[in-house]
Amino acid sequence: MTLEELEAFDPREATLDQVLATRARTTGNQVFLTHLPDNKRFTYAQIDDLTRRIGNGLHEAGIAPGAHVAVLMDNCSEQLLAIFGIMRSGRVAVPVNSAARGQLLVYLLTHADCRALIVEEALLPRFVEIADQTPLIGNTYVVRVATRSIENPQDVEQARARHRSDDFLVLLGAPPQPAHDAPVARFNDVGLLMYTSGTTGPSKAIMFSQAQFIYWGADVAVHHEYVPDDIAYICLPMFHGNALLGATMGSLMANAAVALAPRFSASRFWSDIRRSGATVFNGIGSVMSFLWALPPSEDDRHHRVNRCHLAPVPNFALEFEARYGVKIMSAYALTDYCLGAAYNTRSDRAKLGSAGTVRANVDLRIVDEEDLPVPFGMSGEIVMRHRVPWAASLGYYKAPEATLESRRNLWFHTGDRGWMDEDGYVWFRDRIKDSMRRRGENISAFEVEEVVRSHPAVVEAAAYPVRADTSEDEVAVTVIVRPGVQWSPEDLIAHCSRNLAYFMVPRYVEVVDSMPTTPSQKVEKYKLRANAEKDLGALWDRERAGIRIER
Repeated sequence: MTLEELEAFDPREATLDQVLATRARTTGNQVFLTHLPDNKRFTYAQIDDLTRRIGNGLHEAGIAPGAHVAVLMDNCSEQLLAIFGIMRSGRVAVPVNSAARGQLLVYLLTHADCRALIVEEALLPRFVEIADQTPLIGNTYVVRVATRSIENPQDVEQARARHRSDDFLVLLGAPPQPAHDAPVARFNDVGLLMYTSGTTGPSKAIMFSQAQFIYWGADVAVHHEYVPDDIAYICLPMFHGNALLGATMGSLMANAAVALAPRFSASRFWSDIRRSGATVFNGIGSVMSFLWALPPSEDDRHHRVNRCHLAPVPNFALEFEARYGVKIMSAYALTDYCLGAAYNTRSDRAKLGSAGTVRANVDLRIVDEEDLPVPFGMSGEIVMRHRVPWAASLGYYKAPEATLESRRNLWFHTGDRGWMDEDGYVWFRDRIKDSMRRRGENISAFEVEEVVRSHPAVVEAAAYPVRADTSEDEVAVTVIVRPGVQWSPEDLIAHCSRNLAYFMVPRYVEVVDSMPTTPSQKVEKYKLRANAEKDLGALWDRERAGIRIER
């Protein structure tokens, strides 16, 4: 896809059904997906056939057009087939973080109004534990991933016995031709709900139209220079935008291919790259730190990768390029809205570290607290505005106030602080929002606090990031405990582990009698953070206590 084709984008022709059918017709014999654990390959024609069958199977099961169908899985070929099959059939795919459990899983499934669930067998016990709290879910399809070992098979057997479910093969065995009354997705229909981290409230579900889903891929294909010969290595989770919207859809729209790994592994990374023949990969801060920390090897340049997308760009970027023989790209994008700026191999190399220049069909500016533009070089909030109808997100599901607030004065407000230089390059500075980031995952302070407060010994809680012995955030929580109640930090962590994703469970716990607040009684977290970072050794530390959190 060329820039000219992107600028002439017609959203009325942009549905996943049309794109997959076109790819099957024009390049059907070309491999699109390679599942690296078993090296199983799927051509564009096979992707087209299998996703049609999944959609038709949902239709035969009586799952209504427009119904929301959750997908709770780790990276595998069935996960991508499920997402595509749901979307192209006129229903709404809801990828769910595979680490979600307990209260968090209940919230995600109920808030999204999911009517059906496609779940990996190893994760079925988590759903069965809370199934009675998700009464809308009428159909459950269980996926057995052949390459995945199950740590506790007895738990899966008990879960299957307790909860009626069908095998995912039922959907794959449906006829390839749709019934006469099967729905046809339109370009402006919602096709995807993708959860982003909450900041001042619970995680919000972003509504993607069919057109936006396609456009995001086309945009990545153009601005990150994807070509048909590319193979994108994917090790980041497919339930996040980086892997699904960026690498996967960018490859699809470029007639390229993807090689899918279960998850990131520093020890396996370069062998996967070589075995797959990958030419491009996406990384995040922690991924690059782990790769950079690997011992130098004579095989460091023994691969086909010519470029990689990093966010943020590390301070060792130039050395990384020289060591591994790749060119670093970057971008500024929010799953909440769209891709706003891009840095690629044609960008000024002196600007390496920036997010690049504003991309086609988008306006981007830096504004002050009153939404007025600031001069070049001055920091402010990054705001964006898309020029193409239906090519940006439709807003937040069941959150009209948040949607309206994010788009005040007709600009999308990112909540991020940055600046633009006189050459038009955008530089990200920090996050204004109350969120944390650990191991590539955005963490909602609100959600951590809600679970901590649900512990019977806790009166009040404040969660915030601290810098410990890594370059990333660690989660700390300050609590006020009910007088006379028996409790322990270990018990609190166990409670969090049962009800939060593993990466959200606090590492540090501080107990206080009162918290610093503003006149409007908002907790001044910056004071808690500053006090904690003065002497982290004074806080209870679960790592020091030898507590290991399971995924």
